[in-house]
Amino acid sequence: MVLFRQLFDHVSSTYTYLLADLRTREAVLIDPVFEQHTRDAALLRELELVLRYALDTHCHADHVTGAWLMKAKLGAQVALAKDYGAAHVDRALSDGDTITFGAHQLEVRATPGHTVGCLSFVSHEARMVFTGDALLVRGTGRTDFQGVSAQQLYHSIGQRLFSLPDDYLVYPAHDYEGRTVSTIGEERRYNPRIGGGAREEDFVGYMQNLGLPHPKQIDHALPANMRSGRPMDSERPEPQDWAPLQTTYAGLTELAPEWVASHRDDVQILDVRSEAEFDGQLGHLTGARLIPLDALRARAGELEPSKPWVVVCQTGRRAGMATLILKKAGFERVTSLAGGMVRWHQLGLPT
Repeated sequence: MVLFRQLFDHVSSTYTYLLADLRTREAVLIDPVFEQHTRDAALLRELELVLRYALDTHCHADHVTGAWLMKAKLGAQVALAKDYGAAHVDRALSDGDTITFGAHQLEVRATPGHTVGCLSFVSHEARMVFTGDALLVRGTGRTDFQGVSAQQLYHSIGQRLFSLPDDYLVYPAHDYEGRTVSTIGEERRYNPRIGGGAREEDFVGYMQNLGLPHPKQIDHALPANMRSGRPMDSERPEPQDWAPLQTTYAGLTELAPEWVASHRDDVQILDVRSEAEFDGQLGHLTGARLIPLDALRARAGELEPSKPWVVVCQTGRRAGMATLILKKAGFERVTSLAGGMVRWHQLGLPT
């Protein structure tokens, strides 16, 4: 069975797709977005997956790929169409190639037209096809830049995608109306650009009169994507400077108990449990400040921001809410203790 997740980037309206083998835990990520690396890496970590490939359906013009980050941080192989000649690519893909993760495979189909190197990835087992910007839900990729043609896209869709069975699910790289999935049969019948038996002249005429504005990010995105998303040295994001924080898929930050135990002089501890829990069976950390969660909004002003705050509760759940409250109150260096006092005791750390 294939594990499947559909993720979304609101800024570029990009879908990123995660597929994994549940037995071997090997995974592939299709069309990752640079700015969503923390989210995607957190999901992989929480699902205990090993990322084998970061795949791009094409060299995007509207966002920077997260492929290089997945390679640098998680050891994934970067895979992109051979036609681009992009840097930092580990597997240069051609039509007919196969991407393997665990016991599962994706067939690589060349579907140029939107760009010269557009690829679609087909899972015959799951009856899915990831069409990039070639075939969209009730639309297609544009064909008015990057030296391609509507004629080429017409034949790519007609011969390489519409040749699949009607029930194959279509997952595009983008959608601007909130549509998440379609089928080959639906698009063959109802796609207003190329469905319903549209002839080549119909499609070309439609595409030549779209009148779309120039992509806003193209001057930045295309050069970056020709480096597989690797930033220039001046563009490298600054790392967290006070602790090795870990962001969860839910968007919260946590800090490992072992690090906190060995850096007690560098941080302040806020305990947001009740007084009974604070003095109860699990005890509390030496020097911890007690403010129950229910009172934190009213009493946040009592806390001194000279050192970072690590928030503690029983299992880390209330602490997560407390970090949101404190960040809203203006505290920048605040995080929760991963696993709370329960995890602290399991590790045998001192109270």
